[in-house]
Amino acid sequence: MKNILHIISSPRAEISASRKLGNAVVEKIKEKYSGAVVKERDLTKNPVPLLEQKHINTFFSPAESYSSEQVEIHEYSTGLIAELQEADIIVVDSPMYNFSVPATLRAYFDFTSRAGYTFKYDENGPKGLLNNNKKLYIAFTSGNIYSEGPYQIYDSNVPYIKNVFGFYGVSDASVFRAEGLAIPGIMETSLEKAIEAITID
Repeated sequence: MKNILHIISSPRAEISASRKLGNAVVEKIKEKYSGAVVKERDLTKNPVPLLEQKHINTFFSPAESYSSEQVEIHEYSTGLIAELQEADIIVVDSPMYNFSVPATLRAYFDFTSRAGYTFKYDENGPKGLLNNNKKLYIAFTSGNIYSEGPYQIYDSNVPYIKNVFGFYGVSDASVFRAEGLAIPGIMETSLEKAIEAITID
């Protein structure tokens, strides 16, 4: 039985192209792995707080010195990390917002990027602590085209997600793209073609 963690970051609810693409990815995974269990982490319904000094202080303080507030912060963060640890397959919906990821997703990474939990440093440098047998799927959507051409260098979305999860130890990543969603002549069929092209390895 596979455990799937579906991370949703678009605030556009039912009209969101990334949600539609991400849902299609999850459905394809369920077709391949019957009995798969899906856990949704909707970052717009339950947003992760923006990183503040109290959070940083907690992350860099020894547990035995935690205040009651710091205990809550720590438990919230490690709860998010536990979902990543338990997942066999991670699906991230990520629309392009100003050349990067939505703020909801960035906030999520701020709370899951913790030394001793998702990565550590040793004499050889950083090492990811998540099981490297996990599979990552990214459902990427954008108004323009960033996978190739002159705007490829503007993409700080997909490379960023891959880099974060690679730092966590998850290097097996596949990307499904619905691009050109604001370009006449492409926008009409872009999402449909992206969904049709989904393959689960």
